[in-house]
Amino acid sequence: MMELLLYLLFGAALGTLGGIFGIGGGLIAIPLLGVWFGLDQQIAQGTALVMVVPNVMLALWRYHQRNRIELRHALPLAAMGFCFAWLGSIWAVGIDAQTMRIGFVAFLVALSAYNLLKMFGRRPAPSAEMRYSWPWLGVLGAASGTMGGLFGVGGAVVATPVLTSLFGTTQVVAQGLSLALALPSTGVTLVTYAVHHEVNWMIGLPLAIGGLASISWGVKVAHALPEKLLRGLFCGFLVLCAVMLAFKV
Repeated sequence: MMELLLYLLFGAALGTLGGIFGIGGGLIAIPLLGVWFGLDQQIAQGTALVMVVPNVMLALWRYHQRNRIELRHALPLAAMGFCFAWLGSIWAVGIDAQTMRIGFVAFLVALSAYNLLKMFGRRPAPSAEMRYSWPWLGVLGAASGTMGGLFGVGGAVVATPVLTSLFGTTQVVAQGLSLALALPSTGVTLVTYAVHHEVNWMIGLPLAIGGLASISWGVKVAHALPEKLLRGLFCGFLVLCAVMLAFKV
């Protein structure tokens, strides 16, 4: 019972973070499952996806209620993300666990550096209008889906900073579109990991329940935070994840 309660509370904390940053909570769940629970990298990624899939589904609905997501923008992201996440997840289950962990740390470091550069660099004022559309949204969906399938993070962490910097959207709009990309890609990635027995369901299911109970509150907080603060917190969040997992390498 104590372990079950721990997983539920852990899932609630991750669900809140997932709602705030629009990523479903999986990015921080993966290093924590590896460091605190001793899971191999692929099993940590697969187990985190059990929580991420329903969290992304609920967060997407909440974001859409507060800030309508344009289907013409979301569809190319989601379609290409789905296809390339499937390919990325097939690649992931065949890689050595230690090599995968090193690759995941490098991925987080690169993502953190990119976010910091964009945060302090000059850029045009954001707006709800998309600066580029198809086929560039499809290219972004393919790249994000590949990374999401490979590392089990849904692709939102790649798409969000690119949408704000290159496509000119606000942080909240970017996070909503990233969730639309993440939903089909996380679903197909979870199926691939489960088929290859890279999921611990006894941990993943309580995490999912805890996350569903708290993610709506996280979305509410995200819409109440100033734009600059939300972007800064997102960068700090990525750096923290990279540091945590580096200790396990």
